[in-house]
Amino acid sequence: MIRSLYIDDELSNIPGLKGKSILVTGAGSGIGRSASLILAKSAAKLTLADRDEAGGQETEDLIRKAGGTAHFVQTDVTSEASVQDVISAAVHLYGRLDGAFNNAGIPQFGELHKTSGDEFRRVLDVNLTGVFYCMKHEIIEMLRGGSGAIVNTSSLAGLAAFGDNSAYCASKFGVVGLTLTAAHDYGNRGIRANVLCPGMTRTPMLESAGQSERMLHATRRIPFGRPAEPRELGQTAAWLLSDGASYVSGVALPVDGGLMAGPYYKA
Repeated sequence: MIRSLYIDDELSNIPGLKGKSILVTGAGSGIGRSASLILAKSAAKLTLADRDEAGGQETEDLIRKAGGTAHFVQTDVTSEASVQDVISAAVHLYGRLDGAFNNAGIPQFGELHKTSGDEFRRVLDVNLTGVFYCMKHEIIEMLRGGSGAIVNTSSLAGLAAFGDNSAYCASKFGVVGLTLTAAHDYGNRGIRANVLCPGMTRTPMLESAGQSERMLHATRRIPFGRPAEPRELGQTAAWLLSDGASYVSGVALPVDGGLMAGPYYKA
């Protein structure tokens, strides 16, 4: 199981992460879990956050069994107090906070006029306000330490509209704006901020959408002809957090198999 998640793959050992204290939200599955495994393989010290206690604990167990350093804290990113608690735990465990991958998020599907106010607020609470809470308190700690790197998960739906997910698009466009503003405001104080914009990825979120005709059509639009694997996004996030990306900030990076390069369709 560990091999299948690339914890022991040479490609997962990314230089410039050794000893860094890094927080990962949404670490219990998908991209968050893959990024956590890769960061651990690269000798980072991890604080794992997720609402799903079983999933988060499983990620911690995988890392510890492979010889890595990780501690899971059950966290609700829609609660500022809960976010403060997990960041305090990271600082207590490792003495500082060097990096953060703010990856927790939920999907949403449906036309705008059929989206309830409660659903809209819920999606923004998790996907956007949650990132705001995380960044706010991460930046406070990073300012104390004099440096830091933040990667936030947006989506291709944060760069262009894909239809029938207005609340999701609104939240993910917001993540891009929030991140780029932070890159502008804190670059001269040693803090980098970038946005990961995944295309279609084989995660539980994708599985929840089902294998509909719409999903098959979307796959045919990808020049690579397939969805991404979670570890491909995890590797990119880990690199952005590493010293190898020391002059990279304010970037919204599509990781999408070439989809955003232009129209593509294969019958």
